[in-house]
Amino acid sequence: MKFGVVVFPGSNCDHDAFYAISNVLHQPVEFIWHQSEDLANSDAVILPGGFAHGDYLRTGAIARFSPVMKSVEKFAKSGGLVLGICNGFQILLEAGLLPGAVMRNIGLRYICRHVHIRVDNIATPFTQAAKPWQILKIPIAHNDGNYTCDPQTLAELQKNDQIVFRYTTADGKDDNAGNPNGSMDNIAGICNRERNVAGLMPHPERAVEAALDSADGLVLFRSMVEAFVTPAKATA
Repeated sequence: MKFGVVVFPGSNCDHDAFYAISNVLHQPVEFIWHQSEDLANSDAVILPGGFAHGDYLRTGAIARFSPVMKSVEKFAKSGGLVLGICNGFQILLEAGLLPGAVMRNIGLRYICRHVHIRVDNIATPFTQAAKPWQILKIPIAHNDGNYTCDPQTLAELQKNDQIVFRYTTADGKDDNAGNPNGSMDNIAGICNRERNVAGLMPHPERAVEAALDSADGLVLFRSMVEAFVTPAKATA
């Protein structure tokens, strides 16, 4: 399975994602510059974290107009796997590939620490290797991670099981103590209705080895590889 990691000016987690795929999962991976419309025959595309174009206008607002995003949109509409991490999630929201938006953290501060998220839907290509309701320890690093949407969109996300990850306490409780940024309904990550596009604010690529204090992020990447080999599991 070949991965493509898109690089925008200001990306700073592109090499982390590349390392996780190549050095830990031992899968082919290639960087894709944001001005290219060629996805390099990738089977899955990752939009990494960082500060695309400095986030000077609004997170992801400029990056969504990069030439590569035209190809990413076509790729997604054809069923290709697309994962947006942190800034990549913000770009997917700006591009309309996922619903909703992110606002400033409720405390108006940049947060960089480990959090716990619960896998609330294992019937996706990004979570099929996880156990039901599995708790993952994964770091966050963002200033604008407060996910929000209108009531109708939230109801649709809930009805269609598109909320893939929720912030929780270490023991899996849904309360404000486990929500670091004020995100609506404790949402840490969502997917589209077709299940092939997903985004989350936590950084799984920074949690792929024990030396990083957690290897829980591998669940996502292993799921993507498993889904490519046995795609039926993702919709079971």
